[in-house]
Amino acid sequence: MTTVIHSARLVDDGEVTDDAWVAFADGVVLRAGTGDEWRALPAGDAIDAAGAYLTPGFVDIHGHGGGGGTYDHGLDAIAAARAVHLARGTTRAVLSLVTASIDDLAAQVGMIADLSERDATILGTHLEGPFLDPGHKGAHTESLLRAPDEAAVARLVEAGRGTVRQVTLAPELPGGLAATAEFVAAGVAVAVGHTNATEAEASAAFDAGATLLTHAFNAMPGIHHRAPGPVVAAMRDERVTLELIADGIHVHPDVIALAFAGAPGRIALITDAMGAAGEPDGAYELGGLAVTVTDGVARLDEGGAIAGSTLTQDAALRLVVAGGLPLADAAAALTSVPARAIGLAGRYGSLRPGAAADAVLLDDALQVAGVWVDGARV
Repeated sequence: MTTVIHSARLVDDGEVTDDAWVAFADGVVLRAGTGDEWRALPAGDAIDAAGAYLTPGFVDIHGHGGGGGTYDHGLDAIAAARAVHLARGTTRAVLSLVTASIDDLAAQVGMIADLSERDATILGTHLEGPFLDPGHKGAHTESLLRAPDEAAVARLVEAGRGTVRQVTLAPELPGGLAATAEFVAAGVAVAVGHTNATEAEASAAFDAGATLLTHAFNAMPGIHHRAPGPVVAAMRDERVTLELIADGIHVHPDVIALAFAGAPGRIALITDAMGAAGEPDGAYELGGLAVTVTDGVARLDEGGAIAGSTLTQDAALRLVVAGGLPLADAAAALTSVPARAIGLAGRYGSLRPGAAADAVLLDDALQVAGVWVDGARV
């Protein structure tokens, strides 16, 4: 059956198109256009958007959980977290895992690989650790951090059976550049993050194949006028996508605007959400570490470091648009840019014909009014 969403303001391909329609069939985008052309399509389900915004489904390439659960706590926790984010427009997600032993990570990666065969909204795994700088560990258990080696890389890649989408590592660690090349050769997007890298060390990682910067500005040296650091290296390299946590806490809104200006078309808005996303303040846990959430801000009980976020992608959209970013650019940072960053451009994050029929309907206040996955409303 054909489903048509019509009379929408379509936000896709970097522009907003009034009085637009999109037709879905067999789980993919069939056609798109403007005006009443949709009436000539075979009879099906016609949905009047009444002038609401229609965007591709959001793609989160870095998030740890929500709904009280984290992605390293098993199937029920994953289901609870995905339900929270799906309701807020995240139609596809890469499940991020915090630092653990190689044995534990391999088991978790294998479990997510199995799950992704049954649930196509799960795109695979992001390994945020254990190859991180202890001095920029954030909410990771320091005793489990380690330098990468060929055996560990091979073990994790093999466990994922093609579903390890991203790995965050500190390239200045011994073996860091070799591991970068090994992961890239296996089809994994490598992100520089939780790092003490200089601008030169970050650039060397990008030359070795790294194409992402994990939650830019967080868990890395900041920008200094005599020591630009990894953020400037990423901004100046057209091959690199910068992740940003746009919750107004991790990065000041003025700095978010600076990032979009410095790397246009290369900002991916992520959640980095932990289990408290969609839940009230209180006591939580992340990677075996105790976390307390107060006024929506998650911090480690020991040391007080920020421990992920309680963000959802629709809230990130509202924050950056309120800060002055054009809606079309903000929507791209939630859709086409993250999809491209993990090698899935055109398949997700787009409403062009042939793409997955994932869509989000937003009212004038950019609140989610409807979500579709593979052409079915959820």
